[in-house]
Amino acid sequence: MRVLVVEDEVRLAETIRDGLAPEGFTVDLVHDGVEGLWTATEAPHGAYDAIVMDIMLPRLSGYEVCRQLRGGGIWTPVLMLTAKDGEYDHADALDLGADDYLTKPFSFVVLIAHLRALIRRGAPERPAVLTAGDLSLDPAERSVARGDTPIALTPREFALLEFLLRHRGHVVTKTEIIENVWDAHFNGDPNIVEVYIGYLRKKIDHPFDRVAIETVRGMGYRLATEGGA
Repeated sequence: MRVLVVEDEVRLAETIRDGLAPEGFTVDLVHDGVEGLWTATEAPHGAYDAIVMDIMLPRLSGYEVCRQLRGGGIWTPVLMLTAKDGEYDHADALDLGADDYLTKPFSFVVLIAHLRALIRRGAPERPAVLTAGDLSLDPAERSVARGDTPIALTPREFALLEFLLRHRGHVVTKTEIIENVWDAHFNGDPNIVEVYIGYLRKKIDHPFDRVAIETVRGMGYRLATEGGA
């Protein structure tokens, strides 16, 4: 398993490399965003199984590197590292195409578990714009619309809608939503999902007399393939 680590703290980058090597990972290190983008872009297709990247990087932020990779059709799983603990920073990372994140400091046991989970899931291609009927979401532009009508969403609402759109037509559970939109280690009230589903409905459904987000009793939620009748 080959991993690209983009981290400007050289000692930390080397520690990550040394910690992953005994677990069967081959690690390439770069120390700024421009070099990270170039390395990930110029590597042969499929060269990297995952990218571990800091958000705060010299020359080009991890946010921007991730945005440009996704915009260029490079779908290698990205695990963001951040010293920040604000939920909006995490939501921003997910909105721009990251697959997961860890807050510093972290343990190698957790890092390795996250990497293996990402690699198991693989790197399915993500269309540039997600649609369901006349409902559209552009991850790169961070925009949502019903037909020609733009819809303003908070970062968390955006991340939730993106997750639902990527699984449109399929039932997703509260647990799956929390693990992908919040955090696999989230220990708050799981009913927060219901709250945000309600927020979304008020913005993407009610004003347009639609029912895109369906509640599947005892199972979870499903976003209608055609965007709701």
